[in-house]
Amino acid sequence: MSKIEKYTGMVIQPHVTVAEDRGDIERNLDRVLNMIDFGVGYFWELPVKLVVLPEYFLQGVTTPGKGEHGIEGFMKKAITFDGPEMRALGDKAREYGLYISGGGVVEQVPEFPDRWFNAAFVIGPSGEVVLRYHKWHIPANIGLGTSPHDLLDQYREVFGADIKDLFPVIDTEIGKLGTMTCHDGCTPEVSRALGYNGCEVLCHPTALQEIEGVSEPWDFWTFTRRTRAHDNMCYLLGSNWGTVDYDYYPRAFCPGGSFIIDYTGMMLRHANYPSEQVIGATIDIEALREHRSRCGHNCWVDVRTEGFKQIY
Repeated sequence: MSKIEKYTGMVIQPHVTVAEDRGDIERNLDRVLNMIDFGVGYFWELPVKLVVLPEYFLQGVTTPGKGEHGIEGFMKKAITFDGPEMRALGDKAREYGLYISGGGVVEQVPEFPDRWFNAAFVIGPSGEVVLRYHKWHIPANIGLGTSPHDLLDQYREVFGADIKDLFPVIDTEIGKLGTMTCHDGCTPEVSRALGYNGCEVLCHPTALQEIEGVSEPWDFWTFTRRTRAHDNMCYLLGSNWGTVDYDYYPRAFCPGGSFIIDYTGMMLRHANYPSEQVIGATIDIEALREHRSRCGHNCWVDVRTEGFKQIY
């Protein structure tokens, strides 16, 4: 196994306009691309090799109540893997030779014509999508998209039944990358599956609202994700919206809080406020691997799964 040099992992916390048309989507995209340009130049000490963006960062999302777009309105502004937005992100990844991860892509497949999946992605330096993951935990209060669990038997027939198919991890020249989306991080199972599959850097796009406990004193967003990083001994890069522009939302509806957490659960960087920001921190995969091999309190060595089978 060749040595992986240290690099900068970057998290973007953008202002998001809830899109009424494709023009709003284009403006969201242009803003994110400009912030990538800024960060790549600003964090010059070590090259930026990974960028993490939020969930629904291009089109936004509405919640139940006045102003809700509904499923038909949402689908009219869907971001798809074969659309111009993903091509533009691919061009940016190719320009700088880095990986870009984000979430909120709508994926429909022929086998399930009446369903769509909330897909997270990783784009490689080639400009191509190298990893797709379908959000497992769909919040019942919004209900956008289909969880693989909703039609598990049929889903396994199409996408594969192995844990590596359901929770994919890709081995790259900057480490083993995986992704989970927003609500997936509220419980331990998805991150544990990714860790089981070897994940070293967990990309975590979110559109996490204040009602879900982003800020103190609840601080649910922070302490749960620090726990996910600690338990799986991996880096975790979490990206949330900074502010939002929508007539029916407060500006701080999703109030930032983006962070970079290391493999011990320590916070390296934290944009703990509702505003646009770009944060970066050193990702040291060799140090992570040494820690996993030397750590006395090793959360993988101490796994005792057999006693808990009945829970599930």
